Amino acid sequence: MTTKIRPRALVRASGGPRYAVALAVDALGTGLLRPFLLLYGVLVLGLSAPVTGLAMTAGVVVALVAMPAVGRWLDRGARSTVVAASMLVRVVGAALLVAAPAGYVWPFAAAALFLGLGNQAWPAAHAALVATVAHGRERDAALAGARALRNAGLGAGALLATACLAGGTAAVQASAAFTGLAYLVAAILAWSVHVRAQPADTPAAGPAPRMRALLAANVVYVFCLNVPEIALPLVLVTRLHASPVWSAATFVANTVLVVVLQVPVTVLLSRFPRRTVLAFGGVVLAVSYLGFLGATSLGDGWGAPAVAAVSVVCTVGEIVYAGSATALVTALAPAQVLGRALARFQLSTGFGLAVSPAVITALAARGPAALWGSLAAATLVSASAVVSGKQCSNPVSPSRPGGGRR
Repeated sequence: MTTKIRPRALVRASGGPRYAVALAVDALGTGLLRPFLLLYGVLVLGLSAPVTGLAMTAGVVVALVAMPAVGRWLDRGARSTVVAASMLVRVVGAALLVAAPAGYVWPFAAAALFLGLGNQAWPAAHAALVATVAHGRERDAALAGARALRNAGLGAGALLATACLAGGTAAVQASAAFTGLAYLVAAILAWSVHVRAQPADTPAAGPAPRMRALLAANVVYVFCLNVPEIALPLVLVTRLHASPVWSAATFVANTVLVVVLQVPVTVLLSRFPRRTVLAFGGVVLAVSYLGFLGATSLGDGWGAPAVAAVSVVCTVGEIVYAGSATALVTALAPAQVLGRALARFQLSTGFGLAVSPAVITALAARGPAALWGSLAAATLVSASAVVSGKQCSNPVSPSRPGGGRR
């Protein structure tokens, strides 16, 4: 079996050229706003940081509650329609943000809710769409390619937003308005591809119970996504007293490596069972956590460069995890409950991302050993749970009934 996938085939497996453009535009808009949503509430609306953060958290939590409904919608055959809807609700969120008056938290909370709904619904809807137009290893590569493209768009949007911050509150408001426009364009393009799956005739209660261990393990795995944004800045600045430039450099390096390596690493590892690859990703992450523990022990002099070097290993683990986790879910889930399986997977991802900042900061307060030792141990346990699953995930999953373009 060849592991080489041509760019044209990759675009086709990802939903086609128009859908690829939709993903790029959506990612650019998200990069403009999502990393700076807290600053928007503080700088533009004059809200306090705790109140702003609480509103954002509430929006994410309420959005997660809606995920089962998204899964049922997908299982009724909707694909591009759900993707477009996830973008349209964010148009509403951006519009509410621009219209929100200064000093009032409820309009900001409503905006955060709609933005959270779209951000949580999109991954499951996108994975279901790709699973409808591509199968097997080509599908895995398409999911990896979309992640690389999304990270590139997020990075470009974040750079533009950084420039807007220098222009004052008016420029920040303009960036929010542009974000809403980008979401609208992306929604129109996504809807125009008209991808739908024929619902299976055989009803099913939900994903197989054997996926529960995978979903539980995923809650721990996703902590790696917040390591560059939360754990490393916290350690570098407060523990090693390093310049914030080191934190920025590690974040930029993480983004660049994901963009460059996500597809080739996923394709390279596609010759191995997905479950084995996902467990291997957990081992790499655990090794990187122990590496961070050793790096912080070097002190103020060599500590920061060592942390930056170990962050490359952590990013590789993140790439392996991201390239195999969703692919494994799509391979394991029966066709008639694919949407619900992906929605539950996103629910576990969202929960892990929601609790990880609190867990990371609480552990960091107890010292590097508590932080990195706990993360390493929990990740190794999760990797063991993944690899001990009884269902083989190496064979290509059955084709989805009636899937395709209409």
